[in-house]
Amino acid sequence: MSVHDLVALSAREVVRLLEAGEVSPVEAVEASLRRIDAVNPAVNAVPTVCAERALDRARKMMMERPAAPGDGRGWLAGLPVLIKDLVDVAGVRTTQGSLIYEDRVPERSAIEVERIERQGGIILGKTNTPEFGAGANTFNEVFGATVNPWNTALTCGGSSGGAAVSLATGMAWLADGSDLGGSLRTPAGFCSIVGFRPSPGRVPHGPGAAPFQTLGVEGPMARDVRDVALFLDVMAGHDPRDPISCDAPAESYSKAVQRPRRPGKVAFSADLGGITPVDSKIARICGEAMRKLSSEGTTVIESRAPDLSKSRDVFEILRAELFAANKGPLLDTHRGLLKPEVVWNIERGLAVDAGQIGWAERERGLMAQRMAAFFEDHDLLACPTAIVPPFPVEMRFLESLGEHRFPTYIDWVAICYAITLTGCPAISIPCGFTADGLPVGLQLVGPPRGEAKLLQCAVMIEDLLGLSAAVPIDPRGASLTAT
Repeated sequence: MSVHDLVALSAREVVRLLEAGEVSPVEAVEASLRRIDAVNPAVNAVPTVCAERALDRARKMMMERPAAPGDGRGWLAGLPVLIKDLVDVAGVRTTQGSLIYEDRVPERSAIEVERIERQGGIILGKTNTPEFGAGANTFNEVFGATVNPWNTALTCGGSSGGAAVSLATGMAWLADGSDLGGSLRTPAGFCSIVGFRPSPGRVPHGPGAAPFQTLGVEGPMARDVRDVALFLDVMAGHDPRDPISCDAPAESYSKAVQRPRRPGKVAFSADLGGITPVDSKIARICGEAMRKLSSEGTTVIESRAPDLSKSRDVFEILRAELFAANKGPLLDTHRGLLKPEVVWNIERGLAVDAGQIGWAERERGLMAQRMAAFFEDHDLLACPTAIVPPFPVEMRFLESLGEHRFPTYIDWVAICYAITLTGCPAISIPCGFTADGLPVGLQLVGPPRGEAKLLQCAVMIEDLLGLSAAVPIDPRGASLTAT
């Protein structure tokens, strides 16, 4: 089987070939390495490759021939996986996109990496991210910018931008990501792949300095929803080092998505209840996807969303508090090496007082209550993943849309971070392309702890829209973009 044929397959299909012995772990690793050599120079998505580490593990797996678990839950059988550069991998350079850590090589892997390797995944390398994951455009002073494969003059989004690009171009079948304010979802929407933000605690992560925080989560990224379900099975479960992590469900997510579910009632709001402006092209394309769903018998109610009107102020306070907790000491020791947005976030967190934090926590609690009540009568909430198509990569962030000017560098992704505050699981799936061939993502939000139901509905909608075969692609220059 040629490299092109192998990288074009789904993760599920490659795992089946690995289990059957029709493809070896070494062959899978070598196929990914050749694909990285071929396309990564054009997009800069995988700045660190640990080829020898991956090949050594692949050879050991071939010698040991371990049996898959009895129910096949999350077994990867030697499939290569890429890891975001925020996450430690033992013996592999892990920079967090920061000059402070540009030469750092951790001795121990993070919890999520240990789980992936224990379930037969082979770590192939690290994907690019903005410094400390701050911002929705993937660039940093260590490795430079990662660009969008649909048009290499444009941003791929962030902060899991390298992960999304690696999937869209066939450098890997699965990649991990993290999401605080949309870091999984935004690049998934910009690159026409799938990014899943699970409920806090669903995927254990760390160990970290703030283990009880619930804004940032780890999650799976893939080219289609069924592969995301497979990877979530790998990642989900309890680990005592993460105090909020929970047990995996009795039924695997891979089995759940074998029963696609048409949602009975969906609320669609292009601007998520008026919390943000949205480009008319994005609203139209997402609306067309909802009309297709309506034609299948789903009741789609437009312009309805729970009240999330205070999300901007709440998120700014709680996110800043988290930055102060995690990165505050760096302000004294390495201020000159931090990008301005990170400095601002830390200083904002150090300036907030207990009264402001208390107000933000109370308002977040009310949002969660309103979402829980909303899902008593709805199966899904739907909205765009991003409010604009990908923009020039040289723009650090979107400063304005129309006459609206965004107050901070992160406010153009309010359509994602408002959902973060509710704690509900959310997924971005491809739903169309603009006239000049740029991907548009649809964000689907499920009920609290409703990962299985959300995935079942998402796979039904994915099948209906029929866009999962659009990737992988070869990177395209500005003049080559096409629908």
